[in-house]
Amino acid sequence: MIAVILAAGNGTRMRPLTNSCPKAMVKLLDKPLLCHILNTLPDEIDEVILVIGYLNPIIKKYFGKKFGRFKITYIEQKEATGTAHALHLCKRLLGKKKFLMLNGDDLHSKKDLEKLLKYPLAVSVKSVKNPQQFGVVTIDKNNKILEITEKPKKPESNLIITGALILDYRIFKYPLIQHSNGEYYITDSLAQLAKEYKIIAVKANFWIPIGYPEDLKKAEKIMRSKTVLLTN
Repeated sequence: MIAVILAAGNGTRMRPLTNSCPKAMVKLLDKPLLCHILNTLPDEIDEVILVIGYLNPIIKKYFGKKFGRFKITYIEQKEATGTAHALHLCKRLLGKKKFLMLNGDDLHSKKDLEKLLKYPLAVSVKSVKNPQQFGVVTIDKNNKILEITEKPKKPESNLIITGALILDYRIFKYPLIQHSNGEYYITDSLAQLAKEYKIIAVKANFWIPIGYPEDLKKAEKIMRSKTVLLTN
């Protein structure tokens, strides 16, 4: 099974750490962030597509064409035009089978990712105090997604998408929607998909987004206190 990991961003908010290093390669407990992400992938995953951009030779040199059990394929996103655009660049490599999609700056636990694999279409979600900064979902009593809204001013719920998704070829049915900032968000494609197909919201127990340098210290503190959480 293939995992698509989006690691093309410029990491502007992570500067100065990303002045000479891609965001996915910043050190966390003496390893690149991307190493931790690969270590949490479920056993079913044997191939990884890395969408790369900013300072991408550093990523290619470190991981090569094979890293551990994973075959690595690289797709270059030359401009930071959003998550939906990044995924569409991988379309020809994904075929008809379902795949796992992750952001290259989010930490999940292996157990949470394994729960996602049980469904044909699924999204990892978590309750947060500031949902207006994320893609917000509303669900029914069976955890079926009813609506997805990107960064709403007045969120209908406090459940947000953590960036871990199980998708298949159907996500490519819908035209990309460009926002005023020039980006194409995967949440727009997911919102269209949810109107036609059953997408299950799976609640995550563990999720650490890495957006700013201080998030690294926070993540290290949590990971030191819960050393088995990521890979179990």
